[in-house]
Amino acid sequence: MKIVAVELNVIQMPLNDPFLTHLGAVKNREGIIIKITNSDGVSGFGEGVAFSTPWYTEETVKTSLHMLTDFLIPLLQKTPLNHPEEVSQLLSSVRRNNMAKAALETAVWDLFAKSHSLPLSNLLGGTRSLIASGVVVATDSTKNALQQIEQYLEDGYQRIKVKINPQQDYAFLSEIRRFYPELPIMADANSAYTIKDIERIKALDDFNLLMIEQPLGYDDILEHALLQKEIKTPICLDESIVSYDDARKAIEFGSCQVINIKVGRVGGLYEAKRIHDYCFEKGIPVWCGGMIEFGVSRAHNIALASLPGFSIPGDISASNRFWEEDIITPEVTVENGFVKVPSSPGIGFEINEKRLQETLLCKEKFVL
Repeated sequence: MKIVAVELNVIQMPLNDPFLTHLGAVKNREGIIIKITNSDGVSGFGEGVAFSTPWYTEETVKTSLHMLTDFLIPLLQKTPLNHPEEVSQLLSSVRRNNMAKAALETAVWDLFAKSHSLPLSNLLGGTRSLIASGVVVATDSTKNALQQIEQYLEDGYQRIKVKINPQQDYAFLSEIRRFYPELPIMADANSAYTIKDIERIKALDDFNLLMIEQPLGYDDILEHALLQKEIKTPICLDESIVSYDDARKAIEFGSCQVINIKVGRVGGLYEAKRIHDYCFEKGIPVWCGGMIEFGVSRAHNIALASLPGFSIPGDISASNRFWEEDIITPEVTVENGFVKVPSSPGIGFEINEKRLQETLLCKEKFVL
């Protein structure tokens, strides 16, 4: 698999509606679309999902560009590859910077799958032709949340996730439960609480939630284990899990009962699959998290979520959930609560070149 060129495209699009959490609001989304091409003229695509500011992890679009340009692409240039599983080891000399690594690594997976005329889901070992779709409600208004939930249920989404924090939790969830007593709901705290809030978190057991996601520190495993012993609601870890070893330790310590796997957060599809396989072996349910991403990353998520351990509907919504027009064709759609797993080679979607150019901020090409 001789790679001859790498192209970086930085794009930006406004969201259809602002995405609100206690950490801030996302109104415009920057991202990096990577195109890699082999000596046969076949191209694979990946997406850098870091945000413009370091509110979710320490990475940003600018730091990802720096890492890709000055370190990761040169490493790719130096070493021939036989299989995309080798990319993680190749890039391991660079610490962290998982989203930059994943952007490059996922493009290699797409290229390899296309070169062998295989759907990416098949290459990863996927077993599903349809995946259940969930959606996130991110607003600071109960009225808006109820309106969004009503619309999403009409659209067929099978699971609702709501953002909570100490200023918006018990009363907020109580009102939602009043209207939707049986609805599968999970709550995402994005590390809004501390272990001192244990009684406040215990109270949320009243709402029969599917799970509470990342209630404590973004890098914590130990205190989540203490909390899980005190509450009935399953804890799901997100930000704390950036590697296979993190997932293994969290499960061994009893820090969680569910894990959210995000390809960008863990450094690529190879590490995401390792985490899935370990959780599947241990009987820990996993689901695929979202990053307010464009269609390329969404397509990789669909392939990953076709693996058998993804038993909980993930944050894989339709393209029009966020975008007036996505950068892939066809766009991702949700039908009767499910997303179809593509059967064509690679990620199964083409790049909408017209839309890519309309949203382009800058572009750089490297000939290897």
